[in-house]
Amino acid sequence: MATEGHAPTPGEYIVHHLHHLQNKKQTGVVDFSVINFDSLFFTIAIGAFGCWLLWLAARKATSGAPGRFQAAVEILVEMVESQAKGIVHNAHSRKLVAPLALTVFIWIFLLNAMDLLPVDLLPWIGEHVLGLPYLRVVPTADLSITMALSIGVLIVCLVYNVKIKGAGGWVHELFAAPFGDKWFLYPINFLMQIIEFVAKTVSHGMRLFGNMYAGELIFLLIGLMGGAWALTGTGIGLFIGHIVAGTVWAIFHILIITLQAFVFMMLTLVYIGQAHDKH
Repeated sequence: MATEGHAPTPGEYIVHHLHHLQNKKQTGVVDFSVINFDSLFFTIAIGAFGCWLLWLAARKATSGAPGRFQAAVEILVEMVESQAKGIVHNAHSRKLVAPLALTVFIWIFLLNAMDLLPVDLLPWIGEHVLGLPYLRVVPTADLSITMALSIGVLIVCLVYNVKIKGAGGWVHELFAAPFGDKWFLYPINFLMQIIEFVAKTVSHGMRLFGNMYAGELIFLLIGLMGGAWALTGTGIGLFIGHIVAGTVWAIFHILIITLQAFVFMMLTLVYIGQAHDKH
């Protein structure tokens, strides 16, 4: 991370922590040949961990007085179910949509929660124990992951559009809504529908990425305050500021990671609910 003979500069420190463990160097703004191995690993591992937690809650569920873990999961399930009922009115669809929304919420919450780990902990282990040159541990601060999640939601919406309205009915809606059967407006109708799908998908992924990327940067800046004090041994204000700012931001960030997971889940339900509406 540092050039030989001296500690990294603040710029080098931040650039190093924002660099992914990749199969090759990215050569352009968009390069689909680049694979961020760290984001893939943590996304899959944390997804499996979230599924294990839900399985554990279901396996240990009792009909008597629930324990704290079971009670927390039941409250979460009821919250998601009530939101799904208010948005997706098709009872048959909710059998899949409600568990999907619950999975989305828990998965993204756990991915976001990786930002609460000390910024140097896992990268240090990766570099000194595993010999990895880079390791970035917050998957939702990677645009490729958040866009993949939003595209997954788009695919679900397209499936429900065809399932609920039929292939012919959905194609007719693409060209006829919202101006009706005025054939000369079909190209405008179709263009508006495509723009809507693209805009919803891009904003869905970008919103989550932007918030988590900003949060990661603030943690890095707070980490630099402690690093500056440790290197110089002077400026006790840096040490105090590092502790106070880190604590306050971590507490506030708990709200952010929960809110971002909730917003992503709610938009997922809204978009799927819109796929059930006929025009």
